[in-house]
Amino acid sequence: MRNYKFLEHINFPSDLRKLPESNLQEVSNEVRNVMIDAVSETGGHLGAGLGVVELTIAIHYVFNTPNDRLIWDVGHQTYPHKILTGRKNKIKTLRQGNGLSGFTKRSESEYDPFGAAHSSTSISSAFGIAEANKLSNKSNNVIAVIGDGAISAGMAYEAMNNAGASKTKMIVILNDNDMSIAKPVGAMRTYLAKLLSGKIYFSLRETLKLITSAFSKRFSAKAGKAEDFLRSAFTGGTMFNSLGFYYVGPIDGHDLSVLLPILKNARDSKHEGPIMIHVKTQKGKGYSYAEKASDNYHGVSKFNVITGEQIKSTTNLPAYTKVFANTLVKHAHRDSKIVGVTAAMPGGTGMDIFAKEFPKKMFDVGIAEQHAVTFSAGLATEGYKPYVAIYSTFLQRAYDQVVHDVAIQSLPVRFAIDRAGLVGADGSTHAGSFDITYLSTLPNFVVMAASDETELVKMINTSIDINDKPSAIRYPRGTGVGLELPSIDQKIEVGKGRVIREGKQACIISLGTRLEECKIAAEELNNKGITTTIIDARFAKPLDQALILRCAREHEVMITIEEGSIGGFGSHVKNLLAEKGIFDKGLKFRSMTLPDIFIEQDTPKKMYDIAGLNATQISKKILDTLLSKDNIKVVKN
Repeated sequence: MRNYKFLEHINFPSDLRKLPESNLQEVSNEVRNVMIDAVSETGGHLGAGLGVVELTIAIHYVFNTPNDRLIWDVGHQTYPHKILTGRKNKIKTLRQGNGLSGFTKRSESEYDPFGAAHSSTSISSAFGIAEANKLSNKSNNVIAVIGDGAISAGMAYEAMNNAGASKTKMIVILNDNDMSIAKPVGAMRTYLAKLLSGKIYFSLRETLKLITSAFSKRFSAKAGKAEDFLRSAFTGGTMFNSLGFYYVGPIDGHDLSVLLPILKNARDSKHEGPIMIHVKTQKGKGYSYAEKASDNYHGVSKFNVITGEQIKSTTNLPAYTKVFANTLVKHAHRDSKIVGVTAAMPGGTGMDIFAKEFPKKMFDVGIAEQHAVTFSAGLATEGYKPYVAIYSTFLQRAYDQVVHDVAIQSLPVRFAIDRAGLVGADGSTHAGSFDITYLSTLPNFVVMAASDETELVKMINTSIDINDKPSAIRYPRGTGVGLELPSIDQKIEVGKGRVIREGKQACIISLGTRLEECKIAAEELNNKGITTTIIDARFAKPLDQALILRCAREHEVMITIEEGSIGGFGSHVKNLLAEKGIFDKGLKFRSMTLPDIFIEQDTPKKMYDIAGLNATQISKKILDTLLSKDNIKVVKN
């Protein structure tokens, strides 16, 4: 790290607090430069962090962290927080193997009291911490920072409703960087924000006197006589007031002369109950290319700091996400009943491509996965064909809706499950590890997993005609293998796998994109004189029972491979074999799944190495199983 006048001497917030307030803007500039320099080499979430630099500095300056608990929502914006809390020398390890997480993480720092990565959890967790402090007679402040997008989710409102009914003090800072709930306009609003956050405002009479002295009698008369009306008229806080929050704002989140006194007022307030401070910030603040970009550099690959140009991987291989989107668009031109649904991720899921072609048939419901699923169920009851494109890890948030509102009613909602399997730099919080398991347990559910881009197209084609039950297609992040895509008329029979190659000794049944590793493993075994049958299962549910049973009877060893946790495809195959008495006849069976651990961030290749699902590990498993001499002895009494 190059020399910085102030930041060189700031290792923790306690060092920051030694500085006079007049130096804090310079500190902000230095933090921005460190951030930009680091993310240009690592990639990651840049825009959100640039927007909260002043806010982060102000919070750590005013509050006694880590004794005062600071909880960030999602964590995209926490890079400045990491720089100020003992991690600046590791900032260039962000999202790398054995490096800093891109989100808050309890095991990483005492300044991260609650781990994040999924949206809209901060108010709930902060309220829990605040209540725990109250029970323990602690006077620690608890501060939650939540974005305008995250606060739109239902969980945030559940938390606010609960917290607002309490007499427990906590501070929620709404970082409004996009939605423009309200705009801080002019000196009057700044004056009022400072006034309304001060101790004196807790006496309405004193406040009215101050306003009267500052403005004309005619103006103050229009403010009304009721406290709530007064505050809402000038601050726009009616909704939050109604939820039981003491609302202040909106204020300029880049103006430290405003931020600091308001945060101090909130810190020192004797108000019994939650306080909401509404802060307006600019995503990408301080880096011109981020400010001008349509997404404000929300998530970036490595980039040139001078030109702002992102360094994209050079490949002609098709991305699974785009294959899905482009195929769906083709079908939608034929079928007027097809609609698209996503939860705040149109770009990540490819639904932005669909939206350009069919703007009236594309629904982005915001960060609201539960609503997305039940909304789609409603569409399905009226004969529409909703395709719900949600990352595997985010679909977990709507599991009750999948079960109750879709599966039980057997509604033909189509789930396009992106980011299936291990995803790399975002680590365990974003891994698509559990969808095979949590969907395959549901009666009457069709669960497909594409082994390559051609199979993905065929599965989408097939799903179009599944009109009596829900279905899901899972596919990974990244690119396919470079195969020519089939037409949208090519379909596959539901519940039927395909034979890739025939062998004698061992049978590999693969579900998903580990198929390529299985092919390499088979070649390794062939070089050792062991021939292997490879099956692309295609379906986790319903199973191709006839094909599985045939292979079980004709081979000494059977191995299942899947990019998911225990309890999924392999478990269903094992149950089938047990019920049919195949194990009684001596079949050696092994199931290769993701291990029973949360695998930390790294490249997908290294993560799959850790998981034991590469070609060498597959061939070794088969070889070890073939050579196994263990026999179960039956003891007779």
